[in-house]
Parts: sequence; structure tokens; C-alpha cells
Amino acid sequence: MPRPSALADLEAFLPCPTPESWVEAALANQNLMLIDHANCEKKAAATALNLMFRYVDRSELLEKMSRLAREELRHFEQVLKLMKARGIDYAHVSASRYAAGMREGVRKPEPKRLVDLLICGAFIEARSCERFGKIAPHLDPILQDFYLGLLASEARHFQDYLKLARLYSDEPIDARVAEFAVLEENLIISPDSEFRFHSGSPTI
Repeated sequence: MPRPSALADLEAFLPCPTPESWVEAALANQNLMLIDHANCEKKAAATALNLMFRYVDRSELLEKMSRLAREELRHFEQVLKLMKARGIDYAHVSASRYAAGMREGVRKPEPKRLVDLLICGAFIEARSCERFGKIAPHLDPILQDFYLGLLASEARHFQDYLKLARLYSDEPIDARVAEFAVLEENLIISPDSEFRFHSGSPTI
């Protein structure tokens, strides 16, 4: 398990807890949850690699994103292994509205664009970890151990993103974090027509 301080930092950073309706939908759609979780790990690795290709002159970013991409791909492989053991095919599912909705707030001029992308990354990683902890107590022992293990290993990712955002910003980032927190809370608590790992409050 992650250190209590790490969990406290995570919960303090997010604007709201995951609704219980999401937990209920996840338990009722565990195959879909795993498929979309695999997608999330793959997308997290792709995001890290895209940042590395776009910002080749940022040495601290290259180091942290390289490590993060490797970790996310290992987790992707672990989810695939779990799915195979359970006879779950890795079928295509549409993306949730969450990541695209968060990036609607990203500014275009640099370095503001980079800073905003990093803040978005922090929220996405933090929400993933919060949901690992939220769903784990309700799952069978194998999945429970898996999600608690992921929570422990990924708890620092949102902090890495925030540290980079502060490093590359020419002004304090607190106001921008607060703006994205409002956007994130709306995406999490507002009704959502489909269930995904990062979906809002499901209406299905």
C-alpha cells in the first residue's frame, strides 16, 4: 500500500471523490472495466512518449516520461494477462469523454500549452489512482491485489506531472490547477451516457 501521506496528497488534490454510482457500474461491467483499463494504460504510455517527442529539449521531462511510459506499458501487459486468464477478449471500445474534456482547457501558446498538458496529466493520473482504491475493496482477491498494487506504484505519477508543470511555468500554477479542478469535477460528477474507467456518473 502507498504511504498514508501519499494517499492524503492524492485525495487533497482531486476536487471530488468518485461517485458511488461509478463503483456500482464498474462492478456490473467488470469485463468492460478491464478492457478500458488496458486502453488507459496504453494511452498513458502514448501520452508520455508524445511529450518526449514534442519537447526534446526538456531533460527533466524526458527522464520522468521515459520511466513513466515503461511503467504504464508494464501495467498494460499485466491487464492483458488478467484478461486472458479470465477469457476476456481485448475488443475495441470508444474513448471516454474525460481526457478530451480535460484538454479542452489547454492553452495553445508555449510554454503555457506544455504547462497545461502537464496539469491535465496530473489530474488523469490522480483520478486513476483514486479509482484503483475505490474499486479494489469490492473485487475478488486477485483483482483486489492487482489494483492495490497499481495504486502503490502509480501514486507518485501525478506528483511527477505537477513538479514538471511548476518547473516549466513562468508563473505559479495554482490558479491553473484550480481551473482544471473545476473542469475535472464536472466531468466526474455530471451524468455520463456510457461507462468507462474515467467516465462520469453513469446513467446506464
